[in-house]
Amino acid sequence: MKKVKEYLIEKLILICGLASIIFVIFIFIFLLKEGLSLFKSESIFQFLGGKNWYPISDPPELQILPLILGSLLVTIGAAVISVPIGIAAAIYIAEVAPLRVKEILKAGIELLAAIPSVVLGFIGIITLAPWIKIIFNLPTGLTALSGSVMLAFMAMPTIVTIAEDALYSVPKSYKEGALALGATHW
Repeated sequence: MKKVKEYLIEKLILICGLASIIFVIFIFIFLLKEGLSLFKSESIFQFLGGKNWYPISDPPELQILPLILGSLLVTIGAAVISVPIGIAAAIYIAEVAPLRVKEILKAGIELLAAIPSVVLGFIGIITLAPWIKIIFNLPTGLTALSGSVMLAFMAMPTIVTIAEDALYSVPKSYKEGALALGATHW
């Protein structure tokens, strides 16, 4: 009886795995079929290098350069914001914070990582964008700055966790040797 159950479970897992692969293939085929029609009206160079993204105009202009550059701008801005703060937070948690504070901060960081990005994006649109609009006297707060700040907030738990793990992986003998040679805790 146990072997029959095990066999059925193995086959069920195999069927689920194959089904997920088949679904991904169908999604890829659908996107390819729908997307290739764009290249009947525009060349690949116009698509990649053009400056207009007006998908609802007649005829639609689908040139992706502004989207690529905007994504790069927001990503670089988020890295500039999140990396220094994340590494500083990791150093504080790993080296400075008392044990009780360390436990609270680690739990808080794990909770931040559990918030879905859609929720954080919505909070950014509702709270951060109007704030940026008022502070910088802009017609809209939906700017690369607000995108960078929210993306940095989303990336921060990952950066803190990875940096903290890296700090913990340094052997204690290295730290003790540095202290013995005259280095301070800082």
